[in-house]
Amino acid sequence: MSLERPDTVDDGAVERTPDELEALLGDLVVDRDDHLNAPGFVIRPDTVQETLRTLKEEAGYDHLSVVSAQEYENRYESIYHLKKYDDPTQEVSIVVPADKDDPVSESAEPVFRTADWHEREAYDLIGIEYDDHPDLRRILLPETWQGHPLSMDYDKDRPQIATLPEHANPLEDHHKDAESDTMFLNIGPHHPATHGVLHLKTVLDGEQVADVEPDIGYLHRSEEQMAQSGTYRHQIMPYPDRWDYISAGLLNEWAYARAAEDLADIEVPEYAQVIRTMGAEMCRIAAHMLALATFALDINGDFTATFMYAINDRERVQNLLEDLTGQRLMFNYFRLGGVVWDLPEPREEFFSKTRDFLDQLPESVEEYHNLITSNEVFQMRTIDTGVLPPEVAKNYGATGPVARGSGVDYDLRRDDPYGYYDELDWDVVTEDGGDNFSRLLVRMREVEESAKIIEQCVDLLEDWPEDERNIQANVPRTLRPDDDTEIYRAVEGAKGELGIYIRADGTDKPARFKIRSPCFSNLQTLPEMANGEYIPDVIAALGSLDVVLGEVDR
Repeated sequence: MSLERPDTVDDGAVERTPDELEALLGDLVVDRDDHLNAPGFVIRPDTVQETLRTLKEEAGYDHLSVVSAQEYENRYESIYHLKKYDDPTQEVSIVVPADKDDPVSESAEPVFRTADWHEREAYDLIGIEYDDHPDLRRILLPETWQGHPLSMDYDKDRPQIATLPEHANPLEDHHKDAESDTMFLNIGPHHPATHGVLHLKTVLDGEQVADVEPDIGYLHRSEEQMAQSGTYRHQIMPYPDRWDYISAGLLNEWAYARAAEDLADIEVPEYAQVIRTMGAEMCRIAAHMLALATFALDINGDFTATFMYAINDRERVQNLLEDLTGQRLMFNYFRLGGVVWDLPEPREEFFSKTRDFLDQLPESVEEYHNLITSNEVFQMRTIDTGVLPPEVAKNYGATGPVARGSGVDYDLRRDDPYGYYDELDWDVVTEDGGDNFSRLLVRMREVEESAKIIEQCVDLLEDWPEDERNIQANVPRTLRPDDDTEIYRAVEGAKGELGIYIRADGTDKPARFKIRSPCFSNLQTLPEMANGEYIPDVIAALGSLDVVLGEVDR
């Protein structure tokens, strides 16, 4: 079947039991703290690097999905959620408590490069300090911010003053020497090529990029704290649409739904799973069409042809999603246990419109190849530029088309199945080039795979017996998961692995709600792609990442 992962001989893919992992770690483990999705091992805060390096090199846990941090009454805590790129169902959580009065822990950055930003966020919002971190400073809030917003003693009424720093080159000490002539260049935060309010602190050596640092946080909206203030059953679901607010609403909703449903042991009816799968793939096509449109605009400046062609196809998908959900962007269609309502009536008309769209899609994709991938100027701008080697992509926790464009064969729809994906016939798309061109090709080919999935879902829904069309499970009005229950669950969003960590405290609201944004991890790779290139190549590399700042900043 096409969904089977290619055979691997990697010893790291061999699954170890929790007891075998504990034996491997030996004296590094001081206690157990198992989560619903993974065994959890408590370690001392000064053994983080040794523990993670052992798991990475000897057990094959080469994917640090996310670092979640929180404060308890008697301690601070960091959790490193590890997976394997070869088999993401093999998970382990490394729990690192830190002293309440002096919350200091060893940094994981020397082992996993992606820990850089994740630990900076934990420091920024919670207040945990990480020894041996290369650049521990705030990442979402201004450096002058007083207090840590997700700490227990944070004073939300305290006045805040954000000063304007002097216009100095923050990288001067690192790059300027007697034989170079560097220039500091601001790109953004208000610039059409940054795809949102993103500030790129760029250092040029002549015409080449010596260093580029993404400066994020301009669109931080306290999404995690808002989720922690809402009830599981009714008040959280409207918020995921607003993370990647462009077109991935149902994919975002599914991330929360999967975590909460597994946390509360809710089984979704099969019919609702098919509807979810169909709607999610419609959102994926809409997201990739926008990525294609804006990328062509960045590279060719082609607004009238390529951009508007892709926006036209995206609008057709949006029309179908509007018929299905009643909305065009902020869908709020999923519910814990299923979806809010059945397919629109008359069903035959909805199926006909969907099939009409799918029938014309191959011709549209062929037009895009003629307009874009066959364009010599486009090829010169994208082939062998913005190269991201596969091992570097893994070290940064890259996922989605960014990772698959570097040949990393990782897709949660196949590798950690949910919904109805494992019952359908489709293929995971990868490209080995690792450059800007490869990432575009992955998205264009994924549009065709999504169309195959949608077509199979329509076939199933057309023939589904009317008396078995159950759209929701019987879910209690109020959900109160057991105290101190923890879970991390993820789905394959349009940009990559979109995950949610939840810790329950026995009430109807989460004690901790952490969002694993694929764009947050993918954007970290930009310096690896851009250093040594030219300014136009930086714009191309950024466009190929397809980030949405609402999801980066949350």
